[in-house]
Amino acid sequence: MTTAPLSWSALEEMADFSTDAVNGPTNAQARLRLFGQPESAVRVTLYRDNHAWCPYCQKVWLWLEEKQVPYRIQKVTMFCYGEKETWYKCKVPSGMLPALELDGRMITESDDILLALEAAFGPLVWGMNDPTVVPLRQLERLLFRAWCLWLCQPVRSQAADQRAGDQFVGVVQRVEQALASTPGPFFLSAFSTADVVFVPYVERMNASLYYYKGYSLREENPGLSAWFDGLESRSTYRGTQSDFHTHVHDLPPQMGGCYENELPQTKRNQTQVDYGPWLGLPDVAYPEPETSRVEALARMLKHRDSIMRVNPAAPEVIDPALRCALTYLITGAPCVPPTGADRGLRYLRDRINVPRDMSIYAAKRLRDALETTAALAGDAQPDPLPTRHRRDQDPANFAA
Repeated sequence: MTTAPLSWSALEEMADFSTDAVNGPTNAQARLRLFGQPESAVRVTLYRDNHAWCPYCQKVWLWLEEKQVPYRIQKVTMFCYGEKETWYKCKVPSGMLPALELDGRMITESDDILLALEAAFGPLVWGMNDPTVVPLRQLERLLFRAWCLWLCQPVRSQAADQRAGDQFVGVVQRVEQALASTPGPFFLSAFSTADVVFVPYVERMNASLYYYKGYSLREENPGLSAWFDGLESRSTYRGTQSDFHTHVHDLPPQMGGCYENELPQTKRNQTQVDYGPWLGLPDVAYPEPETSRVEALARMLKHRDSIMRVNPAAPEVIDPALRCALTYLITGAPCVPPTGADRGLRYLRDRINVPRDMSIYAAKRLRDALETTAALAGDAQPDPLPTRHRRDQDPANFAA
């Protein structure tokens, strides 16, 4: 049985979700983080990308959150999805991200940034140049290179792809041995700089290899599975964590291409990541918060005017269609959208980003609501997401 769509005002009354962006849990929306300290304590400004796609930005961001160093955030456009701001190029002529301003001194290169932060605020348990951390940093680079050789080379034959995969898995076994040598889930006896170094690209490996190679890093390696579980026990990591759908579609223009093989498992994985069901994917394992649906609703209401303005569907179609999807999201009652709404709802489904827009479970629930509602209108799909650039995600479209 279907229902009529709720009005925007009725939906707003149901969007009872708020967080303390400044002093509460790690979140992608904050422009200032104080951790209960006065604003006068701020010595640091982090320049990171608008969409939280940049892996090196995530590394510095996570370090600052773990150390609870008060800082400001300035968000900058990555070239793959828009034009870099003139004011930023005046500060950092290279345009590199991240950058960090510490006591008036501008620093680029994520490793140099962490070294400067350690000098100013102390290490995160063990420092970048600690004898226990240095070999782990080298192992992370070895893993990174093996991943790139598998993911970013065109597949000339199944045999060649298998060899590259075997080489990657061989390095993974060294990572598994390193994790097995400690009593807990992390690379050393406590969460530290060593883990922060691994987080950004291993998170992206988990997503990209699942989608492009049919290989589930988290599910096939017990040490890394426990490591991810350990990460997800930390609110700092959960606030920076992305999901499979976001990563697999933001990586191609950043990496110069991601190349899929022809394995049946790869095709099955791609179908699930793109079209659902999104719950059950091995991109998150902590229990779903009770607030996931209302978080998604609140975030959609905050940006609904911009969302509808850039949607390919006509305003008279996308307005009631979006209310239908949000009605289903928050009440569970199916709501039939107008004719022609299917393409517009799926256009939005494909562009929800984690954590830029909302947390993982909120995004899963919203994608499901959009797809379920679109299916009531028809089978039309939007144009495929671009792979050479992501200018469809230009943040200028959402500027105040």
